Parts: sequence; structure tokens; C-alpha cells
Amino acid sequence: MIKRVCIVVASEMTIRAFLIEQIRALSECCDVTVVVKTNDSSFLSPYGIDVDVVPVAIERNIHPWRDLTALWQLFSLFRKRKFDLVHSVTPKAGLLAMLAARLAGVRYRIHTFTGQVWATRRGFSRLLLKSMDRLLAASASHLLADSHSQRRFLLAQGVTRADKLAVLAEGSISGVDSERFRPDSSIRAEKRRELGLADEAVVLLFLGRLNRDKGILDLSSAFAGVAPSLPELHLLLVGPDEGGMKASVLSMQGEYAGRVHCIDYTDQPEAFFAMADIFCLPSYREGFGSVIIEAAACGLPAIGSRIYGISDAIAEGRTGLLFEAGDHAGLAAAITRLTTDADLRRQMGATALLRARSDFSTSRLVQAWLDYYDGLS
Repeated sequence: MIKRVCIVVASEMTIRAFLIEQIRALSECCDVTVVVKTNDSSFLSPYGIDVDVVPVAIERNIHPWRDLTALWQLFSLFRKRKFDLVHSVTPKAGLLAMLAARLAGVRYRIHTFTGQVWATRRGFSRLLLKSMDRLLAASASHLLADSHSQRRFLLAQGVTRADKLAVLAEGSISGVDSERFRPDSSIRAEKRRELGLADEAVVLLFLGRLNRDKGILDLSSAFAGVAPSLPELHLLLVGPDEGGMKASVLSMQGEYAGRVHCIDYTDQPEAFFAMADIFCLPSYREGFGSVIIEAAACGLPAIGSRIYGISDAIAEGRTGLLFEAGDHAGLAAAITRLTTDADLRRQMGATALLRARSDFSTSRLVQAWLDYYDGLS
């Protein structure tokens, strides 16, 4: 029986966004240790979770000396604590944790893939990062992918074997909390007042990191193309600006820049889903696209690129529309279709909400996680 569990991630943000309920549930039946880069070892206390938090400086980017230091710290911790199971999430944390756990003789070594950085790379960078994922996979005893299409991609790329790689439930690492993410007419009205948007305005929302891999420039180009013929349409971008994307987006809009609204950060994404009409994720790489399911739980249809991960989160033609990644014209056509057809928006939004609640609830994903652990022992 698995009693001593260690969860390893690179940042607090990963835990706050995706792993709170899993850790809470595990703490009720196991002795849980969380390893994370943090300056506050009590950051889980406000959630009512009493587990041991061990700070280890796991860097997101490659830093050979720091990475070796973190590897040694993990190896020493695993040897000392004698965990039954080590479970990692995010690439760097996964590579270091799986190597250290294997060297330390941990029996169950699980990593969850949530997307591949190298999927959009070329040349030596792709080869290096892909080789790191292969080493990670070889060091793990069990592997999970957070979408079925990502699993197919990993197998096609030869990263691991089919019998070693599974998907929990219908996919997603954490599911969606339908109590938090839900339609709310009062919040919709309040947020629209704050941004000076009329009730009849059609709000196209992007929520996430603003960078090239997320397709922000593609979205900007598509919006600039349709804005003249869709005066009711507004674009709302919510998330941290990486690489000066905000300035680039606004410069592309010309006289329509006033219909682009930018919010740098929010810890209440549900409020922006509640006030929007359409969600868009034109990304070039995603593990699953959890943000699409959160939008769906708020009754929003989605537009997304036809890539692994997003194609699981959007049921094409039922809960949203897909277009080929990088196809500005295809994205513009999808935006136009949902903007001009209110009945289709409502129909797809209603279907998306039901699907999010039935297939991707947090409770279902947490139970699938626990059942997976139980099936190992």
C-alpha cells in the first residue's frame, strides 16, 4: 500500500492552479511531502492543507550547476524519506525528480506530461529538449498525459511505450471546479461596467500568457481583419505580457485599438469568463487546454487551433470551432461565424457547459488520480 508520497513541481503557481484538490485528497490518506521552488513553506496553509513543504530551487530554464544542485537535493531527500511514490509535474521538475527517484530506488516514479516545449522548436533545440523528455520517460516507472491526443503525439514521436503511458478519465490534469467556474449574470454586468462595455457588445476573450506560442499575434491579426465589419466585437486579453506582445497587438489595430482591452493579471479568471461571449486559444502547443474547460463551465463556446490538447478540450462543431494553427483567415472566419450567430453561440455554450460538468469535473479527476495510485499497489 502506498503511504508516503512526494509531489514535485517547479513553482507554487502550478500547485495553486492545478494540484490543490489532489494534494488535499492525498493528505487525507497518505503522508504527503510537496517539493517546490518557494520562499514560503506555509503557502498551502490558507487552503487548509497540512503537508510538509520542502523548498528546492528547481529552475524553469536550463542552468547546469543549479540543476545539478537540485538533483542532489532531491536524491538526498528521496533516500532519507524513503517515499513509496514520487510524482512530478512540469518538464524540468519531471526530469530532475525522475532521475533522482530512480537513483534513490523509489519504486513508483510517475510523471505527468502537460505539453512539450519542443513541439514548436526546430533543429538542435528540438533534439535536445526531446532527448530530455525521453530520458525523463526512461527514468519513470509510469507516465501520464493530460490529453488523449497528447498521448498519441508522444507515442508517434517515440518518447515512450504505449503500455507505460496513460490518460486519467477524459483528460485534463485537474478538471474544473463548477462551483467557482459558472455563468453569473451579476458578475457579467459588473465587469462590463468596469471596462465600459455595453451588454450588447460581443466580447472575444483570451486568458493566459501573452506570447508567440500562444498565438497572440495570430489573434491580433484576425481581429484587425474582422473589426471593420463587426462593430459590436471587442477583444479582451487577460494575462502577463511576455515579449512586448501588448504593444505589438495595439499597433496592429489602427483606428480599432480602442476595442482591444488588456488586463495584466487576475486571480479571478472566472469573472472574465462570466463577462465574455467567446473564448479563443489560438496556441501552437498545449498539453490539454484546461482554460478552455474553465471557459466552457462558464457557458462559453471556444475557438481553438487544431493541435493536440486543444482538440480534446473542444468538441468540434458542438462546443466550439477549430482552425489550423497559424491560419489567420481560418481564425477570422471562426470569429466572424460566432460573432454574427448568437443562436450558435448560445447552443455551443450550453453544450460546452454540460460537457465540462459531466466529463471534466474536479471531483472526477481527483478520484481518477486516487484510483490510479490504488491500482499500482
